Amino acid sequence: MDWKRGRRRTAAILVAAGLALAVAGCDTLGYYYQSIGGHLGVMAQAQSLDDAIASAQASNDARLAQRLALARRMRDYASRELKLPDNGSYRRYANLHRPYVVWSVFATPELSMALHQWCFPIVGCISYRGYYAQGDAEHYAAGLRREGLETYVAGIPAYSTLGYFDDPLLNTFVYLPEGELARMIFHELAHQVVYVRNDTAFNESFATAVEMAGVERWLRDDASDDARASYRQYDNRRRQFRTLLLDTRDRLDALYRSDADDDTKRRGKTEIFDSLRRQYAALRTEWGGYSGYDRWFDQPLTNAHLAAVATYQQWVPAFTALLDSVGGDWTRFYAEARRIGDLPPDERHAVLRQLAPPAVNTGTLSAEERSSDPGRPGR
Repeated sequence: MDWKRGRRRTAAILVAAGLALAVAGCDTLGYYYQSIGGHLGVMAQAQSLDDAIASAQASNDARLAQRLALARRMRDYASRELKLPDNGSYRRYANLHRPYVVWSVFATPELSMALHQWCFPIVGCISYRGYYAQGDAEHYAAGLRREGLETYVAGIPAYSTLGYFDDPLLNTFVYLPEGELARMIFHELAHQVVYVRNDTAFNESFATAVEMAGVERWLRDDASDDARASYRQYDNRRRQFRTLLLDTRDRLDALYRSDADDDTKRRGKTEIFDSLRRQYAALRTEWGGYSGYDRWFDQPLTNAHLAAVATYQQWVPAFTALLDSVGGDWTRFYAEARRIGDLPPDERHAVLRQLAPPAVNTGTLSAEERSSDPGRPGR
């Protein structure tokens, strides 16, 4: 690892954070402290893959050693075949001894699918707020509920520092099924290639398009027949679940935009969520009792659950069409995505609409949805 580069990156981020702290209120100041401390704590626990594999073998943890070796193959494949950054990201490993690296808070009004926004230095405005301790996330969400907002607290297995740090592999996702592990690595590396301030839908859709195309190529080139078959079954269930969620989201959005009075909207909302639960129960029966998405229903259902899902898929068909238009040439694809990202927002979205209409039921899951899968990593 290039430690000089790492120190420069650390210094740059701390300077930017320090400037933000200088003008922040007490609540924001505390949030930045936990963000900086939490991330540095993650980095401090990371060790090289060679050392992590040797340690796993010495402790007779053959499963971990195998998963780290597999992740290293995927990481090499990402740079060699998908032209993703060839740097230190995902070439180290950290066991955090917890199920998620962060917990993100999403919030919406009672009768709207519009996600609340938070704005920060460096990354701009985004539609979630992340915490390194679940209790902190729950506490913040409770405060938002007292203000009249609906909230969803989602455990997140991975995040990207956009290349400012060499992000490590984590126990929170290294045990995912093979196809899912590849998707996670490709998705997070894609954020280092293109990132547009204040446009979460653009960023997440771009990374999702990269992961979708990337995992198909990985499965074709490097995966075993058993891994391919397992992924196809896993992916089919996921697509069915996503279709259910997005259909429900669209029904709620249409209800909220209607001329009905608020009491009528509240009754309709209750009926739609009841229908979602019944339809999910039917899917579970169809899947032979597979309960992989039960955790998604652990919290009372809110608009925030469904609004978070839709945000991550809006422009996936546009980016998929863009990749096809350049014949699958990753270098040209990234260059064109950067060009579109540099356009003013209205022009950017007009170009994406010309490429393809916004995504509808693409079947891919965002990071917070993946955390509900039974392949969720060991602690």
